[in-house]
Amino acid sequence: MKTRRTWRTRDRRTETRSTTPDVLAAAAGLLRGRAGWAVASVLVVLLGLLAARLVSGALDDDGGTPPDTRARAYEDRDACLLTDERGIVSGGPAAPLWEGMQRASADGRVRVTYVPVMGERTVANARPFLNGLVQRDCEIVVASGPAQVTAATEAAAKNGGVRFVVVGEGSASGEVPENVTRIAAGEKAGGEVEAAVARLARED
Repeated sequence: MKTRRTWRTRDRRTETRSTTPDVLAAAAGLLRGRAGWAVASVLVVLLGLLAARLVSGALDDDGGTPPDTRARAYEDRDACLLTDERGIVSGGPAAPLWEGMQRASADGRVRVTYVPVMGERTVANARPFLNGLVQRDCEIVVASGPAQVTAATEAAAKNGGVRFVVVGEGSASGEVPENVTRIAAGEKAGGEVEAAVARLARED
């Protein structure tokens, strides 16, 4: 009886093993000919779609470099501050003017920069620095200090396309050109410069 049962078990195993190659052979037969090419093509397409989905999902998750919230897109306008050698140091006469110009640039209409006049506090020494701002295409030039104010007022008549904002008094004689906005020096000068730069930026 034991021998008989063992023989039956072996037969079943043999049958299972013998059917396995038949299944593989049948599958291989399906992959041959036109049917095989069709199946392979479908698999290639599916794999391609899956890869594209994975790549796009990775990019979406990463999002690339997050935008810098501090970055600001300016229009193509520049407002330049011309100061004495102290520049925009805290407590100096140009410091509140610079703060006003920065506030005026908050809406992105105009970029702001400043240039100190180094050396003698004379009009002759200030002129090259002023001419440099004009050549750099500064549409708005703010001048602070007697020498800078005089140089800006004198240059305004020759540079009608540039808007000048002069803070304080200078030694320029004659009539003030139309493209010059005069602001009195004092506590309110920073706010007035802010308003003037913002207005001129909208007009250009």
